[in-house]
Amino acid sequence: MENVVQTNNSHAATNSSGQELQRKLKTRHLTMISLGGTIGTGLFLASGGVIHTAGPGGALVAYVAIGIMVYFLMTSLAEMAAYMPVTGTFSTYATKFVDPALGFALGWNYWYNWAITIAAELSAVTLIMKFWFPHTPSLLWSALCLAIMFLLNYLSVKGFGEAEYWFSIIKVATVIIFLIVSFLMIIGIMGGDAIGFKNFTIGGSPFHGGFMATLGVFMAAGFSFQGTELLGVAAGESEDPKRNIPRSIRQVFWRILLFYVLAILAIGLLIPYTNKSLKSSDVTVSPFTLAFDKAGIAFAASVMNAVILTAVLSAGNSGMYASTRMLWDLAREGKAPKFLAKLNRRGVPVNALIVTASLGTLAFLASLFGDGTVYTWLLNASGMSGFIAWLGIAISHYRFRKAYVAQGRDLHALPYKAKWFPFGPLFAFILCTVVILGQNIGAFTGDSIDWYGVLVSYIGLPLFLIVWIGYKVMKKTKVVPLDQCELD
Repeated sequence: MENVVQTNNSHAATNSSGQELQRKLKTRHLTMISLGGTIGTGLFLASGGVIHTAGPGGALVAYVAIGIMVYFLMTSLAEMAAYMPVTGTFSTYATKFVDPALGFALGWNYWYNWAITIAAELSAVTLIMKFWFPHTPSLLWSALCLAIMFLLNYLSVKGFGEAEYWFSIIKVATVIIFLIVSFLMIIGIMGGDAIGFKNFTIGGSPFHGGFMATLGVFMAAGFSFQGTELLGVAAGESEDPKRNIPRSIRQVFWRILLFYVLAILAIGLLIPYTNKSLKSSDVTVSPFTLAFDKAGIAFAASVMNAVILTAVLSAGNSGMYASTRMLWDLAREGKAPKFLAKLNRRGVPVNALIVTASLGTLAFLASLFGDGTVYTWLLNASGMSGFIAWLGIAISHYRFRKAYVAQGRDLHALPYKAKWFPFGPLFAFILCTVVILGQNIGAFTGDSIDWYGVLVSYIGLPLFLIVWIGYKVMKKTKVVPLDQCELD
């Protein structure tokens, strides 16, 4: 079934029964989703491990490179989303501008990625709550977290938007306070003597482990940015996508600079990369907690634990929203069972929401039995899904722009025009490919190949290729010629 694309404010995307998604996400919702939507455990916890592995210089290089790539990806997505604001975003764009088989594989890949992320957040929330309530049952907190995430998405899209708005404000405020305190400590106004750049010169160089170590942390840095593309998914329910998406996308560059690059720089300056606490996933030794402790701020661990709890709820809430909308769109296009395309009177895809929440719950329960091997494999399978989605965005944008010109359309008529084309999507494509293929290069560099490490690290790639090629063979799809790409 063809997508019904309506950009008028008074309309919304519809399914076959005429039910509509409701355009209830306001400018402030999209702005805060773009500003704080991706700030989470990747920055608050995993960033310490990146610095410990590659040194402050290696971590900074990785975050700057991934940040540049993400900026280009977001401008690519914004150009397509402002012109054609649909909930399926890159799945729909790949179907229209590249190959229906690629759109099918990208859609299911993205749904699976976020559904498993829900399970990961349910696991994380139990660890966080044990900090305050060590003797309470884990299932209590995971069930409560699941109920909150489900209800925020079940009530209405506005409920999701409001929750993300306030979650993002808390995270953004935390990072801003952290940056202010950190640089006051670095120049010696707080926390004793000035630290300056002495932690960058440990061992004579800010780079630890050389090029391979830096390449190895690119995947971890990329995880910190994943979710940025959520703005494109939300385009289908934005009040005025032609105006709001370009406005929100202009925040991306400053968000990357302020909230990622400067935060990594501050942590690298404040805490020696030799500090073994940096590689811990315990909130009490989060790099943010270590920095606040160093400044003499009381209850730093409790405050950061509360902030990380909001980050976990935000990630789960976003995951529930993104995967539900993607599953709904797949069903609407006939690429998933029809009952998943049902909307309630508030424009919420209830059946898709229930199925998504159920998979997340099953995956979480798998982590509780045995040694959690099944859950570990599920997580590993979803590990590179975000990078595959980004690859899809880069390819789709390149083909969209080529098709737009080939069909004789005026580039000045685009609501938002991505700068630096074709460099942007080509750079993103190359870097994503390098990160995907090189994420566990160490498994190939020893005396013998670590086949278990290869399988665990790369299992997501063959799964994606099987889905893509399988659909292509079954449906006999072909690459869409540029002059036949559906632009209306």
